[in-house]
Amino acid sequence: MVNLTGTMRTSEFDSSDEDSEEQNQLPLQVSWLALSMVNCHQFLGICALPEDLKSHNIQDVFVLCTKGEMVKYRVPGLLESYEQQGFKVYHYPFPDGSVPDIANCWNILEELRICLENAKRILIQCYGGLGRSCLIAACLLLQLSDTMLPEEAIGHLRELRGAAAIQTVKQYNYLHDFRDNMATYLATKDDVAARSVSR
Repeated sequence: MVNLTGTMRTSEFDSSDEDSEEQNQLPLQVSWLALSMVNCHQFLGICALPEDLKSHNIQDVFVLCTKGEMVKYRVPGLLESYEQQGFKVYHYPFPDGSVPDIANCWNILEELRICLENAKRILIQCYGGLGRSCLIAACLLLQLSDTMLPEEAIGHLRELRGAAAIQTVKQYNYLHDFRDNMATYLATKDDVAARSVSR
């Protein structure tokens, strides 16, 4: 378990997933995060772009890369290819090294929750499988457990994917603010829904 202090140095983070060019030469390595720590009996797969997923019995794929990245990394037809192979594809793009807005994060987590409840074998992937993918996986841990601390979630992902998991200060801060921001978003969403019903 990695114990992070409240003061972070920017040198502790890689700037983006793009620095891991060697990963293109390596065979696909899916890391499976056991969700038993948050009272869920499923596993969540995390990996880099793209490759043969059939051998891992994956059913649903969450792709966080933008269309521009897929063109840049020479996989412009990735989403269509996955669909043709029979995978259910969820495309929730946000920029490398960045974070999703809280509404988008809520949508991703809701889709993940439904997949888990239906015992689907799920994979989350971004370019390197370190920044964005691990961020969403950590958010899922925090959502599924009221008691897990952000440092614990980050530690689990770094044990699984290595020290480069959760890559930027922005991602680190997002996890520390995640519960407060999500609570504010849900309260606002519920308030808007209540007002529209009362009209």
